Amino acid sequence: MKFPFKKLFQLSVILSIILTIYIIIFNFNFPYIGAGVKITPENEMVVTAVEPKTWADKVGIERGDIILEINNTTPLTHQPALTYGLLEQVNTLEVMQDGIIKKLSVPATLFSYQTVFIIVIPLTVLLLCIFCMFYIYKSNKETNLKSAHLLNFFLLIISMAYISASASSRGDIISRFFNLALFTMVPVSYLHFIYQYFLELGKKLFNINYIKFGYILVLLNILTEISLYMNSVAIGFNRIMNLATFFIMLVLTFLLKFKGLKKIKYSEQAYIIKVLIVTNVLAFTPFLLFYVIPFIIFQEYIFSATFLASFLLLIPLSLVYQFVATKIYDIEFLLGRIRYYSLLAVIPTFIMLGIMFAIEEKNSSIYPIQLSVYIFLGMILVFYLKEIIDYRFRLKRFSEKYNYQDSIFKYTQSIRKAKNLDQVISELKQVIVDVLHVSRAYVIEVDKHKQIVSVDLAAKESDYSPYLSEIRDVSNEISKIIELDKGFVINIGETENKNFILLCLSALNTPILTRDENSWLKTLAFYTNVSLENFLKIDELMHHLQEVKMEGQSPEWLSKLLFSIEEKQRSNLAKDLHDSVLQDLVSLKRQCELAIADINQDDSQQLKEQLQQMNYNMTKIIKTTRETCQELRPQLLYDLGLVKALNKLVSQYQDMVDFEIRLNTGNFTSSLDIDTQLNLYRIVQELLTNAHKHSQATNVLIILVCIKEKIVLHYEDNGIGFDGHTIIDKTESMGLSGISERVKALKGTIEINTAKGQGVKVDIEL
Repeated sequence: MKFPFKKLFQLSVILSIILTIYIIIFNFNFPYIGAGVKITPENEMVVTAVEPKTWADKVGIERGDIILEINNTTPLTHQPALTYGLLEQVNTLEVMQDGIIKKLSVPATLFSYQTVFIIVIPLTVLLLCIFCMFYIYKSNKETNLKSAHLLNFFLLIISMAYISASASSRGDIISRFFNLALFTMVPVSYLHFIYQYFLELGKKLFNINYIKFGYILVLLNILTEISLYMNSVAIGFNRIMNLATFFIMLVLTFLLKFKGLKKIKYSEQAYIIKVLIVTNVLAFTPFLLFYVIPFIIFQEYIFSATFLASFLLLIPLSLVYQFVATKIYDIEFLLGRIRYYSLLAVIPTFIMLGIMFAIEEKNSSIYPIQLSVYIFLGMILVFYLKEIIDYRFRLKRFSEKYNYQDSIFKYTQSIRKAKNLDQVISELKQVIVDVLHVSRAYVIEVDKHKQIVSVDLAAKESDYSPYLSEIRDVSNEISKIIELDKGFVINIGETENKNFILLCLSALNTPILTRDENSWLKTLAFYTNVSLENFLKIDELMHHLQEVKMEGQSPEWLSKLLFSIEEKQRSNLAKDLHDSVLQDLVSLKRQCELAIADINQDDSQQLKEQLQQMNYNMTKIIKTTRETCQELRPQLLYDLGLVKALNKLVSQYQDMVDFEIRLNTGNFTSSLDIDTQLNLYRIVQELLTNAHKHSQATNVLIILVCIKEKIVLHYEDNGIGFDGHTIIDKTESMGLSGISERVKALKGTIEINTAKGQGVKVDIEL
């Protein structure tokens, strides 16, 4: 016979609703006072504690005040004060403070700072838990899993423990017993749920005897409380006992989950355990560190339980997300961030403490201003230090799995070497699989009508068919991302006719994408889209070049491009010659000079003459190499401009030719871009080379002038010339073909006048 979990849960919900209504009415009738009292040996009731921002604090009740009357009767008969040491359930109050008697009246309705933590937040937790319980209950109708029922019981226990604490803190006896039972059962019920949940998955995390031990402790606390109440014994040590039980069971829960995590660290359930551990730590640690442990040891607390219990909101919120939604948190990323920011927070914490201890509250009006200024300066320092640390350790803060910046760098380096779009997409798939929690990626092409036109060969129809609507939706915008239960889809590029969609999937439900991951994916998509556009333009260019080749005539832009490539190659060759060959020659020449200097008179005269001849030859080679470097890359042109470079060029040719060269650039004042200057320089260089090799001239004239908005280059020599009718056959050998192509690339005109025995005239207009 199965245990009737459903009926028991339904009954528990009904009782919880009744108890909640009772607590709300009770809280409305008795506003929270926020003071603790004790009976002295002289039978006087003295205030021992006052919570900040409560009614007692606001009306000026202080420690040491003597309570004379409560509700117009003697305080020695007031049950909450006698049993729990609480000054609650009060309508009127008479207090003696420094010999002065004060009569106080508590307002019927009192909304305060404490009300938020005592009523509003507990009710919010209850509503969230009810929502979660309803969903779990509805989903579990068919399967009827025991773990689902236990989860519902846990949510009901934690929410009712929190809400009953509001009436328990006012000294209500019914709420007190409910709160005690539920409060101590929180870690036990949670442990029971964890055990059963993984048992149903085939994983036994720990022994069930731990759960039995927890229920025994709960029962022991309840019996102790009943015994003390029945014997009218003032409750004191039992509060420490209750907190100690809670502490022991909660620590035991953490330890058992860590132990269980080791058993299943390579299974898919390991992620869920990590989420549970982190959620519990964040929800319960503040309550343990700042209330439970200090109270057990010193009977004092750092923050009130009403404030610290608000962190319990994390449990239903995380469970709603984790068990209702289809995704889980990327817990590894969260842990990395928590570790990193916890380390960063150490220095600011000490800075703030130092500031607060350094200044004293001597003047109540100046102190807040001083504190604000110091904190402001301290925060500037903190943010500045964080910026430095972020930059220096940006690649080491988290594991390699989340090294987004470095992965983008590697991706951009890899796509530089890609020869086609398929290689780019392959690199993109690899980097996403390496960095994110996905195991496979497929490219799907969608046309402008949102119809699938091509699917990755590795993809099966069952892989992408469930996500057709999402694939169509992301095709509207580049880098748009839609998350799926087991991955995501992203638009990585588009052309005039289609979009490229990347579908990334995993075998398990994937974590929700963080802000960093979204930005990282969008960046990758934009890089990929740029590469896609470049490859398409290259394809168009190659197609156009094929058409040009078939037509047999090169367009201007192609000529200009080819000349630019030629100049780039010349520049690279000049640099290589200068940095390698020339330097080696200079070094060898120096060694030769040192050898000549070391030869004695007794040494062979013939050896000395050979070395001197070698030194002379190397000097000539060095000079020739330097001139070659200058011809390949005229540095003077880049430094001082075209006119200076042409003068240097003419001077160099004048030294090696037997004809006179006249250069006139007096009226040239035009400001030209470097490519145009370089092409004009090469044209003059080619003309001088032709004159040297073929013209047999005695005089050469070169004029470079500006006429209105035109640039005119005139060349003239008195050489042998050639037959103008055979210019097509001769230009190839004489270099005029290259000159014509350069002029064409500069969108200029060229006119060549020549005849045999009448020299050559060349007029170029740009």
